[in-house]
Amino acid sequence: MNNRSEKIRNILVPILSVLMGFILGAIIMLISGQDPIAGYQAMLKTAFQSPKSIGEIFVTAAPLIFTALGFAVANSAGFFNIGLSGQALCGWVTSIWVALAMPDAPRFLVLPVAVLAGALAGALAAAIPGLLRAFFGTSEVIVTIMLNYVFLYTSTHIVNNVMSKDYMSNKGVTKVIGENASLRTEFLKEISSGSRLNIGIFMALIFLVLIWFLMKKTTLGYEIRSVGLNPFASEYAGMSSKRTIVMSMVISGTLAGLGGVVLGLGTFGNFFVQGSSLSIGFDGMAISLLGAGSSVGIFLSALLFSVLKLGGQGMPLRAGVPIELVDVVIAAIIFFVAISYLIRFVLAKASGSKKEVAIVEELDGKSDQTSQEGGKI
Repeated sequence: MNNRSEKIRNILVPILSVLMGFILGAIIMLISGQDPIAGYQAMLKTAFQSPKSIGEIFVTAAPLIFTALGFAVANSAGFFNIGLSGQALCGWVTSIWVALAMPDAPRFLVLPVAVLAGALAGALAAAIPGLLRAFFGTSEVIVTIMLNYVFLYTSTHIVNNVMSKDYMSNKGVTKVIGENASLRTEFLKEISSGSRLNIGIFMALIFLVLIWFLMKKTTLGYEIRSVGLNPFASEYAGMSSKRTIVMSMVISGTLAGLGGVVLGLGTFGNFFVQGSSLSIGFDGMAISLLGAGSSVGIFLSALLFSVLKLGGQGMPLRAGVPIELVDVVIAAIIFFVAISYLIRFVLAKASGSKKEVAIVEELDGKSDQTSQEGGKI
């Protein structure tokens, strides 16, 4: 019975977080003299107005799923991979570079090579903080944050000074890759009325299943979750915490790199100099937290964020609501997820059972005693 109540609370927390985020956004609209009903109607109409807009929802969701999965894997091992943006950027640059270097190669060759190269670039980028944490005890949070800037400016240098001029269309902008390296297909373009819908969303769905299987059904996944819960007990049980730390970060970086690959080979088809870290890295973290680290939760959260971001673009035109309000709603949702203990406590109180309240308090105490409790993929 207690397990059932806890499962219900686990489902209700993200749902209530989303609802309260929208309610807070509505309150802000009212205070600023806007009509919240008209604002949210404009958001939904913009997001679902045509097959093309629906296709773009999945286009936006695909790289977010990869970065969210990357964060969830690292979080399962007890680490916060804040470097998802930089790792995704490495995947984006590398995949485009490889694709442009093989303009005449057949599709069955260049596409897998470009995808694998981008994934490998993300893995290597994440291996650096993983090795530093495993062997020198450095904070992965600090290292990954700083590496975001290193990779950002390195990508700019590569595009402006390293890549062949034959690959460039303008300064800081590469040429568009050929069809032989693109994740887009004519079939997907036709069924979505000309959107940028590409194979990336199907890759993301496949990896949702693969990562679930890895974390739940394999020895490596068990070790990652065990190290996340208690690294000292894991060492005592014969597991190598250092190896597991590095492996979890490498897997996390590989997934982030694939998010960058989907951006490059699917969404944009080229690379252009970025002025700041990629938003898919930080949005992926929020999506993973909102989805409680589960594959299903990540998928649904990624779709929600895509609707918010794409639908929000129509709010200023249709309802006169500033587009920045979408970021307020997203921030509010994350805030309510962050105070999930309070929501759980209120739900337990509402049930009228002192035993339920005690269970919530006990679970919160256990989570405080461990560093970062593992994800639930």
